[in-house]
Amino acid sequence: MTPEMPPLPDMQALGPLRGKKVAVTGGTGFLGRHLLPRLTAAGAEVTCLVRATSRRGCLPQGVRTAQVDLSRGDGLVEALRGQDILIHMAALLFGLGWQDYLRANSAAARQLAGALTALRADGQALPRVVLVSSLAASGPCAVAPGRGDDSPGDPVSAYGWSKLLVEQILGRAVGDRLVILRPPIIYGSGDRGLLPVFQGLKRGLAALPGWRREFPVSVVHARDAAQALLLLCREDARGVYHVSDGGVHSMRSFYEGMARALGRPAHLIPVPVPVLGLTACAAGLWGMACRLVRPGGRAPNWNLDKFREARHEGWLCDSARIQQELGYVPAVTLAEGLAETVAGYRAEGLL
Repeated sequence: MTPEMPPLPDMQALGPLRGKKVAVTGGTGFLGRHLLPRLTAAGAEVTCLVRATSRRGCLPQGVRTAQVDLSRGDGLVEALRGQDILIHMAALLFGLGWQDYLRANSAAARQLAGALTALRADGQALPRVVLVSSLAASGPCAVAPGRGDDSPGDPVSAYGWSKLLVEQILGRAVGDRLVILRPPIIYGSGDRGLLPVFQGLKRGLAALPGWRREFPVSVVHARDAAQALLLLCREDARGVYHVSDGGVHSMRSFYEGMARALGRPAHLIPVPVPVLGLTACAAGLWGMACRLVRPGGRAPNWNLDKFREARHEGWLCDSARIQQELGYVPAVTLAEGLAETVAGYRAEGLL
C-alpha cells in the first residue's frame, strides 16, 4: 500500500482548469499516473491519446481515450480538435543511438506540429501546448543553483538533443502558446528508469558515477512534477521552466536515501569514468545483439548515451522562476518520495 503523502496545494490558481478540455500524450506512462488524477480533480475534461497497444486499465475514471499513431499522425487532428490544452509527455527515454531518438521523439513532434498547424489553418488553434522536455536539453551543471530558465540549450547526449529538437519543432508550429517544463531526475511509483538501482540496493550494492566526485543532482518526485504541469496550464505561464524539489543532492546521498527507504544498508562503489564507459559499451553491444533476435526491443537503461550524461560533473537546475511567477511549492520531501516509490514497486511485485 502506498504511504500517505501531502496532497497538492489547494490553489485558486488552478480554478481555470475546471471545464477545460485537456489532451494528454504519454498519459498511460509513469508520469501520467501521477498527473491524470490531478487533472481530473482540478475539473478538467481529460482525453488520453493512446496507441492501439497501450494499457488503459490504470487510467482514472472519467478519462476518455482517443487512439492515435504519433509516428505517422493517424487520428491526431481528430483527437486534438476542440481541445483547449495539449500536454505532450510521450517520449523515448532509453535508446541505442540517434536513430532511436529521432524516430521516436522528433518524429512524434513533427506529426503533432503538423496536426496543430492544420487545426490553426482551420481556425481551431489550441490556446496552449505544454511540453515535458528534460534538463538534458539544458545541459549539465555542477554549480548551485544550477541551470536557469534563461540558459541556452547545451545538450551532451542524443536524448538531450532530441528533446531540444522537439522544443524547436513545436515552437515553430505554435509560437508563444508553447510552454516547456525541463525537469531533472523524476522519481516515484511506476518509474522504470531507476528501478535497476533500487533492485541493486535491495541486494546491498550500487555504483556511483566517477571516483571521488560529488556528482550533485537535482531531483523531483512525480507528484511535484505533476503539480508543476498543472501550473503550466495557466495563461500566465510563459517560456521555459525548470523544476526540482529545491534541494541539492549528491548521487551518494540520493542512493543512501533509497537504501534507507528499502531498510537496507548501502554499499556504494565509486566507478572511475573510463570503467563506466566500458560498461556502457558492453551494455550497448548487448542491446544491439538482443535487437537482432528481437527487433524493436527496449534499449538497456545503461548505455553509451546515458554515459555521455554521467561523465559530466553534475546535473543541477534552478526552479526559482516557477516558484516566484506561478507559486510552485514542492510538497514531497526526499524521504517521503522515496518511501512512496519503494511502496509502489513492492505493490507491483518489482522489489
